Amino acid sequence: MDQVGILTKQTSDAYDWTNRLINSIPYKKWDQTPDVIESNISWQVGHLIMSFYYHSIMVITGHQMEILQQIPMKEYDKLFTLAAPFNVIGKTDPALLQKQLLLLQEKSLNTIRSLSPADLESPLVPGPIPHPIAKTRFEAIDWNIKHTMWHCGQIGMIKRVIDERFDFGLKRDL
Repeated sequence: MDQVGILTKQTSDAYDWTNRLINSIPYKKWDQTPDVIESNISWQVGHLIMSFYYHSIMVITGHQMEILQQIPMKEYDKLFTLAAPFNVIGKTDPALLQKQLLLLQEKSLNTIRSLSPADLESPLVPGPIPHPIAKTRFEAIDWNIKHTMWHCGQIGMIKRVIDERFDFGLKRDL
């Protein structure tokens, strides 16, 4: 498997884990913000929408009008990049956020699949905000995977506090 294939597989796996966790949390609990964690599922999902767009689409291929027409990215930037998680309570629809997350995951994976191995070493598409981690497309996509799993862990902790422990399907002999 070449680097594009590996990045596609790792990205898909990170998205699958995130979706498994998110799917296990009832919408009515998405705005619960435990003091010990100071975050909630609505903010986490909105933040991932922003990060998927930035790290694996925008800096790779530039702004995508199709996405910008479907998702209010400027509004979301204020809510999910700059604002604290308690500021999003009651301001979003969990079902819509989840639908938008899935759209960005699909677009992200399609973007990665469209790249050649040589594209991965190309510099990022310049934007108004320099990428905090990456200089090349490979580095941006690699960071997207790591950042997704970081938030997947946060989502797992929030789930444990507001709902129940996530069942990873482990089989144990007791």
